Amino acid sequence: MVKHQPLQVYERQLCLSCITGIYGCRWKRYQRSHDDTTKWELLWSLILLLTFCLLLVWFYFWWEAHNDYNEFNWFLYNRSGVWSDGTAPILATTAAGFTYVAFLMVLALCHIALGQQLNLHWLHKIGVTAALLTTIVGVISVNQTWRQEWDVIPISLQATGPFLHLGALAAVTALSWIVAGQVTRAERTNMTSILCFALLGLYVMPLYITSPCIMEPADLKPRPDVIGQQGAPMLAPENTLWSFQRALQMNVTGLEADVTISVDGVPFLMHDRTLRRTTDVEKVFPDRRMDEASSFNWTDLQQLNAGQWFLQDDPFWTVRTLSQHETALIANQCVCSLEQLLRLASYHNSTVVFRLRRPPPEHPCYDSWINDTLQAVQQSGVPQSLVMWTPDEHRAQVRQQAPALIQTSVEKLSPQSLNQSGISRLLLRYNQASTEDIRHVNVTLYTVNEPWLYSVLWCSGVSSVSSEAPHILRKVPYPIWLMRPNGYCLIWVSADLISFVVVIGIFVFQKYRMSGMHSYNPEQIMLSATVRRSSRDISVMKEKLIFSEVRNGVGSAEELYADNDYDYYTNQGIGQ
Repeated sequence: MVKHQPLQVYERQLCLSCITGIYGCRWKRYQRSHDDTTKWELLWSLILLLTFCLLLVWFYFWWEAHNDYNEFNWFLYNRSGVWSDGTAPILATTAAGFTYVAFLMVLALCHIALGQQLNLHWLHKIGVTAALLTTIVGVISVNQTWRQEWDVIPISLQATGPFLHLGALAAVTALSWIVAGQVTRAERTNMTSILCFALLGLYVMPLYITSPCIMEPADLKPRPDVIGQQGAPMLAPENTLWSFQRALQMNVTGLEADVTISVDGVPFLMHDRTLRRTTDVEKVFPDRRMDEASSFNWTDLQQLNAGQWFLQDDPFWTVRTLSQHETALIANQCVCSLEQLLRLASYHNSTVVFRLRRPPPEHPCYDSWINDTLQAVQQSGVPQSLVMWTPDEHRAQVRQQAPALIQTSVEKLSPQSLNQSGISRLLLRYNQASTEDIRHVNVTLYTVNEPWLYSVLWCSGVSSVSSEAPHILRKVPYPIWLMRPNGYCLIWVSADLISFVVVIGIFVFQKYRMSGMHSYNPEQIMLSATVRRSSRDISVMKEKLIFSEVRNGVGSAEELYADNDYDYYTNQGIGQ
């Protein structure tokens, strides 16, 4: 009977098999390779890295843009005519794409650390390409429709910059383990140069990081006042009396609203040009559902329900948190007039700021809209010193009739122009005001919903903000973080020194670990330790040594088999 010995006996490497199998569908050992990665696969590795970086920025953008989700949804509503939360699918696809690409990046780094050849499977190449193209299309779309929102990135970096720097420094320091292994095994000095440049850039990056929250606590100005924009629209339907009452319960110092003039000259609160989104006009006046809000008279407007839509659409996902009493109040809300709002503000001694929209030219009040609004202010009995007047038209006339009104501009003007026009306050979007504006002009910034943005503006010295989430800002009695300059400098220098010491230690350790592995391979080392093993184990180890030496170019397979008493063609021992 002829007995055959197995060619080789392999150890099971489940982790390595999973890494190479998931990344390149190379589940078996003979499919793996320690050869250098081909140029084509290097190109795909660069595409994967580019996609990861782009998705990282895209994900960060949408994470910080949470402050303006309602603004984005309103843009979509103006384009489609249907109210929906357009951020939900964007966030879901972005999170899924980023998780997928980040997972492939981790697998690629594992391949490099283990010395395996990079060979991305074609299905993953399709997935990476789809993620890259989708993200590029998304960036172009945002740039065309919502370009002003890009400013949220540099503003948010004032809050997250120091922490992102520490995270990036820790990540690059950890990657030095892989680089050190590659340099020690293959003496690739170019990778060392790249690592050194990356670390050097991170070491000096705090020189370019600026944040108003890096300051002496004694220089912190008083907490900015919070104005309820459209009341508290996350807790109640916008521009309704209950919404403003809820905002006052959150200790706001002012109320902000959007004002439109009805056909019979009554200023009322409405943000949209039509009544479709925030009333039941389609049910009460189905033939007039597309008409402008200013084309209705006050009698018709009082017949509309302005609260049911909030319970049905749940625009901020907050309806489930409401009590039965609150739900009943919301269901019975009506369109609110400017005079009603002013009476409420006067009772609570709260400031009122409103944006007045001029009716169309064919409107009966096209020429009298300023006088109609002033008349509503005077009839309400509110002190004029509590009203911030924003329309630029006929300011001289307004100052004559109501000299105590707070003249406010919604356009960014120089201090000289403000003095010439008699304007004492600015109402601007939070990305429009500079540090110089905040220092020299009384500025109210909108829309500020997130605690991190409120904290940055607080440290910048802003006197007041307009918010759709007064219930959230109420929970911010102090900036989220405030750091002394000397303390931040100490953290910066300490982190750099720790990173430098760790990187040097990693390179020294990798050099020591790899020093004895250049002239020996694992099979030779294992063979030298098999003196007392059985003859079959020794034969197996000899055979593994033969194959390893063939790979290393020591000699031909036939010669090595002959030298070790093996038949090359039958794999049968000659002595048997």
